[in-house]
Amino acid sequence: METELKFDFNNLFSFSVKEHGVTPQELDAAAALAQEASRHLKKIIADPLSRVNLSLEWVKLPEQSEEDIAQIESLARQIAKEYENVIFLGIGGSYLGLKAAQDALCPPYYNDFERVRKNGPRVYFEGNNLDPDTLSILLDNLDPKKTFVVVISKSGETTETKAALILAEAWLKKGAGVNYGRQIVAITDPEKGSLRKRVNLEQGKDPLSFRSLPLLKGVGGRFSEFNMGLLHLALSGVDIRRLFAGARGMLSRCSVDDPLKNPAYLYALLHYILYQKKAKSLAVLMPFSQTLKSTADWYIQLLAESLGKKYHRQIQTGPDGREIWEANRQDIFNRGRTPISASGTNDLHSIQQNNVEGENNKVVTFIRVEKFNSELKIPGEGELLSGRDFSALMQLAQEATEWALVRQNRPNCTIILPEVSAYTWGALLFFFQMAVAFEGELFNLNAFDQPGVEGYKNYMYYKLGKPGIPEEVVEEIKSHPLVKDHKYIL
Repeated sequence: METELKFDFNNLFSFSVKEHGVTPQELDAAAALAQEASRHLKKIIADPLSRVNLSLEWVKLPEQSEEDIAQIESLARQIAKEYENVIFLGIGGSYLGLKAAQDALCPPYYNDFERVRKNGPRVYFEGNNLDPDTLSILLDNLDPKKTFVVVISKSGETTETKAALILAEAWLKKGAGVNYGRQIVAITDPEKGSLRKRVNLEQGKDPLSFRSLPLLKGVGGRFSEFNMGLLHLALSGVDIRRLFAGARGMLSRCSVDDPLKNPAYLYALLHYILYQKKAKSLAVLMPFSQTLKSTADWYIQLLAESLGKKYHRQIQTGPDGREIWEANRQDIFNRGRTPISASGTNDLHSIQQNNVEGENNKVVTFIRVEKFNSELKIPGEGELLSGRDFSALMQLAQEATEWALVRQNRPNCTIILPEVSAYTWGALLFFFQMAVAFEGELFNLNAFDQPGVEGYKNYMYYKLGKPGIPEEVVEEIKSHPLVKDHKYIL
């Protein structure tokens, strides 16, 4: 039996960090709200249609069938057998989730050494920005005949990913010939969107061209690593079944009704109180494992997009008796903790100065690893570090950082992983996802949409002349132009 993730919340209470921590009275006062939030979330999760309609179907991703897993693994084996390189094109969760998995579950320097990746293909990530330097260098130095492309996009219209796909297609067509479409897999909406239309068109000509995998309904991008990330995991040799087992184990622990006995819900509740009562608006996630730094970057999107909202949620009842969530535009909210990613020990020589002596407006979450996959012992004798294990020094550094924060009454907590494995990483992602969902309930907001992201997209589409932009959006852009006075530019 696998050892489970633990949540150490000692340093979030007033007995550790005085007036900057949660008091027993504040915890008691929030109990009724927490119980109602737990009840409401459990009700939605229990109803299949509500899960899809309200974008909570991600809770069921770890229950995907053996047949589905085997199909993805078979495709991965085919790709790995024929190609030396795989480029994944995607942005948001379609990039951050994959990068987090790559760094956590594959050996460091994965692309650099064949023995490390067990002769599997090199894996690259693009389509997540519009910087011309990165993709151009990659395509200039890879052989298109030996390269496979996976594009991940629900609609196919996201500018960054679409631009990268157009460029990658032209590169493949020129270098690999007319059957270049056989070197592309699209992970996209199973029914609609421009990318789905393209898949259907190409499949009609050649069943081996533009093969596809579905993005499941009711699963938002930042919650979809266990859907859109599975082909990447299989290509990288990750045990998907252990990953799902870890996620299911955490989901089971999060089914406990009492939030004080539910690790993810308690994490959310304590941070909610610290934000509401103690003005702790910054959330620093600092794993003491370099392989988990990209997981902290993934968490940035999860927390920011889920809980940084302008409006409270207004719950309506539909004709079928199920809930419909709408933004209550009469109730402007403009709240949400701001996430910051860091890593120990390197960021102890940068952000830690601010954590300890800057404004006391943040909560630091450490991720502590009890057993690393490798070990190094410092040779020699007579020196302070002689004979010391690197892992022991890393753990001591985390403990020392914790002590330094408590000494200055800075709230912090620790997520303890027995090791970084497919099982524990699956549990860790589900821990954070369940915590964010619960915190959304505490704040009464929709944690599963991201309307604020549409602003820049609409402006770009308007400037690019894209047809079909809603008239009200066009009017807003026209009536609120950017004003640049040159006297304010030096």
